[in-house]
Amino acid sequence: MTTADKAKRAMVAIGPLNAEGYQMPNGEYRMSLSGAADAVGLAPRNAFDFLRSKAAKRLLGEGFTDSIAEIEVESNPEQVRGQTRIQAIPLAVVSKYWLWQAYRGNKQAFTLVDALLEESLERRFDTAFEVERSESERNALLTQRLQRTEADLAVLGEVYAEPDALREQVARLEQQLRDAGLEPWQLPQTER
Repeated sequence: MTTADKAKRAMVAIGPLNAEGYQMPNGEYRMSLSGAADAVGLAPRNAFDFLRSKAAKRLLGEGFTDSIAEIEVESNPEQVRGQTRIQAIPLAVVSKYWLWQAYRGNKQAFTLVDALLEESLERRFDTAFEVERSESERNALLTQRLQRTEADLAVLGEVYAEPDALREQVARLEQQLRDAGLEPWQLPQTER
């Protein structure tokens, strides 16, 4: 495989976050499953489970299943040993995953989606009014937006505290069922 057949890698600043991004040989951008999950404070398994869910099928359509791919990536010159195969998904899938997580009450996903949505609108208005900003200015604004939204959510924390505690309790109970060899939310098999 030649270098031209491999995806390029670069660090992408998303406010205070640094995510590894990939550019496919055809120019398409992708992000790793683990990077997408990490950006919203979750384990990579969560992103993988989302892609297999009914919610993903509804949000992305039935034909999205080819969106996850193991891609060959250029070696990172700063590492002696590095991963050159990555499970990556298109940015459209990353955004739907983050949106789904925000919808499900993930505060980190909510603040990220909110700040990026505001930035997207601002970029369009900047273009219409011929305002030019550097990427570092945009990143500083995004960081401020994330901090502002986090502070706003902290004020509303009392409203969210009970649902968060309930979600945590349900997750613990689900894990206990799995540890006991049962699958949560599955009806027991009955003998006839």
